[in-house]
Amino acid sequence: MAWLILVLSGALEAVWATALSRSDGLTRPIPTAIFGVSVVISMFGLGYAMRFLPPGTSYAVWVGIGAALTVLVAMITGTEAASLAKVALLTGLIGCVIGLQLVSQ
Repeated sequence: MAWLILVLSGALEAVWATALSRSDGLTRPIPTAIFGVSVVISMFGLGYAMRFLPPGTSYAVWVGIGAALTVLVAMITGTEAASLAKVALLTGLIGCVIGLQLVSQ
């Protein structure tokens, strides 16, 4: 259960990071509200997961999932240029996150 919550919290990290980038310095109400709600839920999920999983592994997995999804969303929406190198590096990052999960059991 802790791993599932950690993965979902990592996905919410991508939500709040994307909303923050679209909030125009927290001046646009809807992206700012999405940022506020998702950052709180994401942090609570990370905190919950850290009760059962090693803190370093939890944080690395949370950040890795959030970073990979944030870049992926940015590339899909066209706010960030896509390249073969970025896709390869994101694939490696996701592989490392999976590896951390496998060795932490």
